[in-house]
Amino acid sequence: MLALSVAATVAAAVWTYLVVGHGGYWRTSQWLPRVTGEPAPWPDVVAVVPARNEAATLPATLPALLGQDYPGPLSVILVDDGSTDGTAAVAAALGRGSGRPLRVVAGTPAPEPLETPEPSKAPEHPQAPELSETPDAAGPPGAAGRWAGKVWAMAQGLRAAGIPSACEAADDAEPGAGRADTGRGYPAGNSADPERGYADPGAGRTDPERGYVLFTDADIAWEAGALRALVAAAVGDDRDLVSQMALLRTATGWERVVVPAFVYFFAQLYPFRRVNKPGSRTAAAAGGCMLVRRAALERSGGVAPIRGALIDDVAMGRMIKGQRGRCWLGLSRQVVSVRPYPGLASLWQMVARSAYTQLNYSPLLLAGTVIGLLFSYVLPPAAAITGLTLLATGPATTPAALAAGAGLAGWALMSLSFLPVLRLYRLSPLRAPGLPLIALLYAAMTADSARRHYAGRGAEWRGRTNRTRLR
Repeated sequence: MLALSVAATVAAAVWTYLVVGHGGYWRTSQWLPRVTGEPAPWPDVVAVVPARNEAATLPATLPALLGQDYPGPLSVILVDDGSTDGTAAVAAALGRGSGRPLRVVAGTPAPEPLETPEPSKAPEHPQAPELSETPDAAGPPGAAGRWAGKVWAMAQGLRAAGIPSACEAADDAEPGAGRADTGRGYPAGNSADPERGYADPGAGRTDPERGYVLFTDADIAWEAGALRALVAAAVGDDRDLVSQMALLRTATGWERVVVPAFVYFFAQLYPFRRVNKPGSRTAAAAGGCMLVRRAALERSGGVAPIRGALIDDVAMGRMIKGQRGRCWLGLSRQVVSVRPYPGLASLWQMVARSAYTQLNYSPLLLAGTVIGLLFSYVLPPAAAITGLTLLATGPATTPAALAAGAGLAGWALMSLSFLPVLRLYRLSPLRAPGLPLIALLYAAMTADSARRHYAGRGAEWRGRTNRTRLR
């Protein structure tokens, strides 16, 4: 009992630090920076949307993106990433009714890894600083330079927008290859018809220093004024990267259990206030909504430094901060994910596909993470219940009282820290004391992620297994 009381006391001390000193991760206080005035003129924005088998989702999201109430030039490039459900045709049809340029690009297979250049070789982009790949971008031994599926789709979108990228292996391809057209030799929608004078996305833009690229997902629905507010914040607060975590769906019972905790644990790993502090080493982003200054992407050579990243949003944040860029990450109610997770199996897949990647495929980090989850989240309520039971059924002892008191303190602190996220998702505060059980579920998902990796089924997503991994 003495050991349990000591462990519970340590866990309570850990929770005191997390609540008081860990960047206020639990506060849900990071919303778009307040700025005075609006840009004049408004910079051009090119939205890049990787899409794989999203034919059923696009009608609910693409029209909202094309219909943004944005005063400046806005064009959309959708990269059909090997879909088999007619995604490109659906996108093209939706684009024909839009007043914004839409270009549908047929994605091509990622190039085979190139040999690592000699250290003395000059960089391909002499004006850009020499950037080493972030840990998120590194491939397995013997597979340097391998592209992750989504990042390759992002690179093809950037290339279609005219932004230099290390897609150089594709430069030998026939001009215009990979473009899905409507049968008249120009992209879907109102763009790139030379006879009508429409401009290609990215053409005729304003000063590149003032232009932006919006990376978003095919399952993200945008309220009409969301992009306008995002760009105003990026320009007014002088940020190279502005990212908002989309409000995820919580329509089903399991979504209401797993999703708020997903947001909570993400913020605990990457406290938003630390991400937003210039000079801080903490870097992250949310992949559904990343507005990146065009010049920052050109300095890095596109997304080449994160080519192997399976967790592309965190890698993007690290890449921009690595060039001393100013980043901002926060929450949103105007950017919403419509992706349904009808049961536990689909939510389990969402977490397990990348959990072990986040741990750098390290058995030691896996063991530490699982033990840490059990110690921080499960131990306090276990100690509280055990201590209270002993006090109620037997003589009061100091170890039992200490275990009960410290356990209740740790349990209360974690429950209180979970309340703001529950409030964000408009869920009952009575769910907060159940966080230890949800943490136990996440520990099982993380362990299963490692099991899948060693079984050769890591990073399975939307019918594709991406075998790119970290060192």
